[in-house]
Amino acid sequence: MKRTRTAPGWIVSIAGALATAPAWSVSLSTTNPPQPLPLPQPDASATVAPLALETWAPGSASLVPLMAVDLPARRATGAESPATDTSGVVGKPVDDIGFVRQATESGRKELEAARDAQPRLKDPRLRELAGMLARDHGAANDRLSKLAESKGWPLPAPHAPAPVSAAGSSADFDARFTAAMIAGHEKSLALYRAQARNGDDRDLRRFASETLPTIEHHLAELRSLQK
Repeated sequence: MKRTRTAPGWIVSIAGALATAPAWSVSLSTTNPPQPLPLPQPDASATVAPLALETWAPGSASLVPLMAVDLPARRATGAESPATDTSGVVGKPVDDIGFVRQATESGRKELEAARDAQPRLKDPRLRELAGMLARDHGAANDRLSKLAESKGWPLPAPHAPAPVSAAGSSADFDARFTAAMIAGHEKSLALYRAQARNGDDRDLRRFASETLPTIEHHLAELRSLQK
């Protein structure tokens, strides 16, 4: 006769508990799978702080717009871009050097033309005006030369100006001289006005501003004697 083996009591207790467990405790994971938590919606009114440069991963495509935004701030300024000119003066803008050259050349021409024409002019008022032109332009030329030398700016080499032709009558010479001086002073007036408004060097702007009234007076006197 065979003996039947009986399972231990603790196994029978676990099996019974599982058999009597509610159905929902067994099928919860299959009937209701876990749902992802809702992500917070961004607030349109909130300002998003830019990420620091160190947070960008190397090679990230998001780094490109960051660099593009930074480009305008890296634009070269005048101090970073060395000024160049034909005179060889380092750091001096071309416009001031050009003014010194043009003003010196025109001042010399008007001075020499007035000196050359004065003894040949028929109208005594015009002879007196020629003397004033020579004195005033000589003083302005000396002042400009000293200013340029103090700053190390080059001056154009002197050259002999073309004298006013003496052909024809004395009246014709007076008219040609007056017309030539008016044309020269009109150009000088425009040159000095531009420098007084837009010149880079403060001392040169002051020189142009203080010389302008003299040029304007010369031009008014010349026009009053033009025939």
